[in-house]
Amino acid sequence: MSRLLKYVIVFFISMVPIIELRGAVPVALYTFDLPIVQSYIVCIIGNMLPVPLIFFFARKVLEWGKDKPVIGGFFTFCLEKGHKGGEKLKAKTGDKLYLALFLFVGIPIPGTGAWTGTLAASILDMDFKKSVSVIMPGVVLAGIITGTLPAVIKDILSSLLSMI
Repeated sequence: MSRLLKYVIVFFISMVPIIELRGAVPVALYTFDLPIVQSYIVCIIGNMLPVPLIFFFARKVLEWGKDKPVIGGFFTFCLEKGHKGGEKLKAKTGDKLYLALFLFVGIPIPGTGAWTGTLAASILDMDFKKSVSVIMPGVVLAGIITGTLPAVIKDILSSLLSMI
């Protein structure tokens, strides 16, 4: 497989909801053995590319679909859950809402990431430029964590196994 094709695959993996950069970075580094700097750049661009679309259109799609048959219940649930969660988050964080968004995106646990963080920012009517200015470093942080954590775990396991 050519190096270019590997980068294209990694780029598209980083655009997939839930998987995002958190899955693409390990694939680039540990499956395709691609250089780290180029891999991070490709993954960050791929992960950030959908952000404006999510911010400006996802909420509109949810609001459009909330009274439609079949999808209405789910779309209403998403909007209500987003509003309730957002209000709770605002009450807890106060003026630190953007810091909370950064941490939400940056700490790679299931259900968090650029897609979910951007949707939350949109539902909360947060400022687009400020949101992107904390989502992008959050994506970078998540990439660093997911890129280094497997190597650290591998080293620890190797050390433990060599003691046996």
